[in-house]
Amino acid sequence: MMTTEAVPGLIDATRCPLCGEANRCAMEIERETGQAQPPCWCMQVDFSRAPLTNLPEEMRGLACICMRCATGAAPQD
Repeated sequence: MMTTEAVPGLIDATRCPLCGEANRCAMEIERETGQAQPPCWCMQVDFSRAPLTNLPEEMRGLACICMRCATGAAPQD
């Protein structure tokens, strides 16, 4: 799991740094809204297959990747 603390102006912690889509991170939603959220989907995903090597080192750990990128699922058209 990645941290959701983003560098202001550089990373949008609500967006996947790989594809730019909403990452739907429950932890970030809770931090932004102050409303308790159920456990995040990322707690149930095996990230070992995620293409994190495509992410520049300086961008790692700043925003969660989305479920599609984490699981290697094909994009929906």
